[in-house]
Amino acid sequence: MIVVVCPGQGSQTPGFLAPWLEVPGLAERLARYSDAAGLDLAMHGTVSDADTIRDTRVAQPLIVAAGLLTLFVLLQGRRELVDGIAGHSVGELTAAAAAGILSDADAMSLVAERGRAMADAAAITPTGMSAVVGADETELLSRLGELDLEPANFNGGGQVVVAGALDALENLKNDPPASARVIPLQVAGAFHTRYMEPAVDRLRTAAAILEPGEPIVPIWTNRNGGRVSGGREFVDLLVGQVSSPVRWDKCMDSFAEAGVTGIIELAPAGALVGLAKRGLKGVPAVAVKTPDDIPAAIEMMENS
Repeated sequence: MIVVVCPGQGSQTPGFLAPWLEVPGLAERLARYSDAAGLDLAMHGTVSDADTIRDTRVAQPLIVAAGLLTLFVLLQGRRELVDGIAGHSVGELTAAAAAGILSDADAMSLVAERGRAMADAAAITPTGMSAVVGADETELLSRLGELDLEPANFNGGGQVVVAGALDALENLKNDPPASARVIPLQVAGAFHTRYMEPAVDRLRTAAAILEPGEPIVPIWTNRNGGRVSGGREFVDLLVGQVSSPVRWDKCMDSFAEAGVTGIIELAPAGALVGLAKRGLKGVPAVAVKTPDDIPAAIEMMENS
């Protein structure tokens, strides 16, 4: 069983789209994505600097566009070889398009609104995020309660991303749970927490006018790692997920229960393959960073 996984914000690096635009037809496809998002994604994916593409308004559409380009190349004539799909945070928009729930254009317009809404929500109150590695989860959650912080991503393999006020994050760093490391992240605010509730309202309005299709492949939600059978249900979940924790640990548990035999991560790849090495030990994984990685992914699909 091959599961395709779609990365979230933070995976992008300057110039990472350049090799993809050398593939015939992809520059024209990216131009259509740019029109839907209202951004020059070719510029941002090739020449914009790290600070520019770290901006939530740019990063989120750029990541979804990269995933859709990867899918177009990977799945030509091979869609039936994919047995399931899931996305991490904003990667759920990529997954929704791959599963036939949203059109590419709808996914790009919705992710553009998501990026704007989350950036605006983050600007209301100064907040941030930190990765906590190696903590006992029960002890960590107790400490977060003391500091009025929230868990934002349960990534599996002993990694939890936490979020909230900047001074509380600094206190956590200075006095972490036993055996834990606290690593500040370069993000605009406390994503997947109560601070994002204004963004949920805006995204719900934008999503209400869409007409989702039913998923054509199994798809799992970040909300609880469960499989979702309805298109509208999945869209509602990805809207609400903006202010609730990403349960990637539970998604990986679901992959294991379903009998996963291989993981393919779409561009800009690397982070989810790394989590799979810890959370799905022994399951082969391919990170499709550039078109040169496509043959290895196809070989995995064809031999599954």
